[in-house]
Formats: sequence, structure tokens, C-alpha cells
Amino acid sequence: MSQKPAIATLTTVMALLCIALPAAESQQAKKVYRLGILSPASAPAPEDRSYVYVLVPSALRELGYVQGQNLHIESRFAAGKREGLAELARELVRLRVDLILAVGEAVGAAKEATKTIPIVMADRDPIGHGYVASLARPGGNITGITLSETGLADKRLELLKAIVPRATRIALLTDFAEGAATQLEEARTASPRLGIAPVVVEVAGSDYPSAFARMVTARASALTVLSSPVLYRDRKQIIALAARHRLPTIYQFREHAEDGGLMAYGSNLSELSRRLATYVDRIFKGASPAELPIEQPTRYELVINLKTAQTLGLELPQSLFIQADHVIR
Repeated sequence: MSQKPAIATLTTVMALLCIALPAAESQQAKKVYRLGILSPASAPAPEDRSYVYVLVPSALRELGYVQGQNLHIESRFAAGKREGLAELARELVRLRVDLILAVGEAVGAAKEATKTIPIVMADRDPIGHGYVASLARPGGNITGITLSETGLADKRLELLKAIVPRATRIALLTDFAEGAATQLEEARTASPRLGIAPVVVEVAGSDYPSAFARMVTARASALTVLSSPVLYRDRKQIIALAARHRLPTIYQFREHAEDGGLMAYGSNLSELSRRLATYVDRIFKGASPAELPIEQPTRYELVINLKTAQTLGLELPQSLFIQADHVIR
């Protein structure tokens, strides 16, 4: 009996497999990951590249994720209206994103909106807020990094006092964002040791001129800006008013000093964003957030703007330069 039909059939199957396998590989390679971004602040201006929500996509690009090719981003910003975060989170869930990136108060909204979509977060106290069971084994669908501010309010006051040793009244600017109460408590606890009286000034509705007017009325001779997404968003306005009122001021991030602020002490935003991007990448590749330990900051950086100090007529002690990680001249 002839074997030609069987050979022909086998040849046909092999040919189809040769066509199908590259096509399947191509489809897999072209998978588009959908990243949801949820923020309590406003969307950054196009020229402002110093936000986590801009830095993370940039870091993802270094890991091979390109918007418009294998990455699609859905961003939702609450513009300081915290009551709107819950609906924005539910909207991202309805869009079926593969992962939600959230910071601060946005983490709670994302957690309420989904128990299944992975959430990569940056938060000051994820255990205290009930987001995770532990840092080593988060459990559930949330992992990421802590933005621990423990002890930093104390340290910032100490650094400010070194620059303005005669200061007896130091203003604390806050919008009472999540974590503000802890920062204020730390500042109040440290104040007697430093010989200062803290003056708490709340800003409402971005009315910074009125907030600074209250500082002047209270005879504050220096200022600490507490950590907050909204206060970070409005940093250029705050820095300009601090310069106008000639108030030596300390902030949270390097970007504050780069934008003209006198001094900053805190985590490095670029490094934090690279770590967040690593979490996103690992989860996109199949890792479970429940099994990814939450990272804590390992170091903080001190950045001093010497030009601003000179404009304010301040003579900085040598001890500060020794501590500084970066001096802007």
C-alpha cells in the first residue's frame, strides 16, 4: 500500500505548526499590560517630571515596557478632592486594569474597590492602616514600599534649628493629609528639647497666601512643610511664598531644594519609583503580591540649596555640609 497520503498529511500538519507557533509567540510578545494609576493629587503638568506617577512609567521603560506598544496606562487624579477617590478606584476596576499603582490615601480607595487586582502601593503605615498583614508576607493583593516618616519630623526640626539657632517659633504647614497627625505629634514632642514652640498652620483650598499671613502674625521665624501629596504638588507656590517672606524652610524631597527650597530631608523619589517599577514588573510577569515582601527605606538624603541660603543671608554651619548628600550651588 502507498504511504504517500500519510506523508502528505504529516507534511501539511508540520507546515501548519510552523505557521501557528510563530504566530502564537508573536501574540504573546505583543501582550499589552494595562496599568492603572490612582492619585489623591492633581495630574502633574507636562513639564513636571518629578512625580512618582511620571517616574514609575519612565523606570518601566528601562525594564522594557513602552507606552503604546506593550503598556497602556489609565491615570485617575482626584485633584485634592479625597472624597472622589473611591469612584475613581472603581472606574479603574471597571476598566479591568492588570494592576493599580496607588500612593497614600489612594491605597485605601483601591483596596475597597478590589480584592483581586494587584495593588502596588507606597504608604506610610500599611500595617496600621490595615492594608497588609505584615511587611514580610503582606497577604492579599497589596504589596509595595513604605514611605515611613517616623522620626523625620523630629530630624527636620533639628536641621532647621541648626540653620536658625535663635528661632523660638517654627511654623508647621499642613493640609492634614493622611499621616499628618503623626508628624505633628513627633514635632510637638521634639519641640521642648529644641527650645521651640511649634505653630501649626493649616492650608485650606490651596489658599497659601492666607496661610503664610498667619505664620507672620504668629511671628514664626522658620517653617517646616509636612509631607503631603497636595503640598508636594503645590511646592513651587510654597517655595515662592517662603522666599517672599524670607522664611528658612525645610521640605521632604530633593525636588523641593532643586526648585529653590532651602533644604530637604527625606527619601529619594527616583529610587522609590524604580523600586515601585520593579514590583510592577514582577507582578506583570506572574508574581503574587501576597508573596512579595514590602520594602522599607534604607536611607534618607539631605539636600541643601546654597544659593537660597545666600539669598536669605544665612551662614550655614560646617556640620550641615558634612551631613549633606547634595549641595546645590
